[in-house]
Amino acid sequence: MRLKKQRILIVEDDLDTSDMLCAYFEGQGYEVITAAWGNDALQLCEETVPDLIIQDIRLPDINGYEVTRKLRRSVRTQQIPVIFLTEKRERADRIAGLKLGAVDYITKPFDMQELRLRVRNALRRASYESLVSPVTGLPGEKVVLERLKPLVDKDDWAVMQVSIVGMEAFNEAYGFVAGDDVLRAVGLIISNVVEEAGTLDDFVGHAGMADFVLITVPAKVEELREKIVTRLNRAISYFYPIKDRERGFIRLKDASGGERQVSLMSVAIGVVTYDMSPFGTGREIWETVKLQLRAVMAVD
Repeated sequence: MRLKKQRILIVEDDLDTSDMLCAYFEGQGYEVITAAWGNDALQLCEETVPDLIIQDIRLPDINGYEVTRKLRRSVRTQQIPVIFLTEKRERADRIAGLKLGAVDYITKPFDMQELRLRVRNALRRASYESLVSPVTGLPGEKVVLERLKPLVDKDDWAVMQVSIVGMEAFNEAYGFVAGDDVLRAVGLIISNVVEEAGTLDDFVGHAGMADFVLITVPAKVEELREKIVTRLNRAISYFYPIKDRERGFIRLKDASGGERQVSLMSVAIGVVTYDMSPFGTGREIWETVKLQLRAVMAVD
C-alpha cells in the first residue's frame, strides 16, 4: 500500500527562496504547495489542510502573524503546525510568533539541513498530538473516533459533547495562553465529575479546540450533565477580569476600528444515545452528536 505524502505549504513572496524550498522538500519526499500572499495561503488551507506550514512574516498583503492568527480561529486549521522563516530577528518578533502557537521560529539566512530536521520533528510531534491533546493531555479526535466505532454493535451507551461557546472571542481578547488555561481547567473538571459520578468504563476525550467528548451510559447522562454545567459555569467566569465578569460581556475591536460587545463564554451540551437511530459507523455517531449540539446552541 502506498503511503500518502505529507503536505507542506510554503508561504514566501521571494520567488527564489520559495522555489529553492519547494525543490528541496519535494526531493525529500514531501508534497509541496506554495503561496506568495497571506490571503492565498488562507484560501489554500481551507481547500486542502496541509500537514505543516513554513511561512515568512513579511508578506505583500497581510503579515504572517495575521495568517497564523486567522488559522488558529478556525476549527479546521487551528492544529496546523506553523514554522516562521523570517528575517525578523528581534526578541519581540520571536515572542510574538511563539505566542500565536508557532512551533518554531527560524531566522534568515538559515541552514537547510537544520530546517529539514525541524520540519521532521514538528511533523512527528503533530502526529503524536493528534492522539493526545497537547493542552489537556486527554485523548484527541482520532482516539475519540476509535472509541466510537465499537458502539454501533452495542446498546446502553450515550455520547455527550461538551463545548465551550465563545472560546474564539476569549482567545482574541486575552490570548491563547489564557485560552489554554481555560481548556486545561475544563478538561480537569469534566474528568473529575466523571470520576466522581460516572462509571468505571466512562471515557473522556478532547476532540477539538473547545470540544470535549464523554462516553457513558444513558442512566448517568442527567447527573453528569447537571454537575458539568454547574461546575463549568462557575469556573470559567473566573478567567475573566472582574470588570468584564461584572458587566457580563467583553469589548472587541471590529474590522472598521470600532467596538463590538461579545458575550462571556458559556457551556453547551449535546447528547446522543444508542436508541436514537440505527448507526452504521462511529463517524455517524459523531456527526449526530454535533447536530444535537448545534440544535442546543440554536435554542439557547
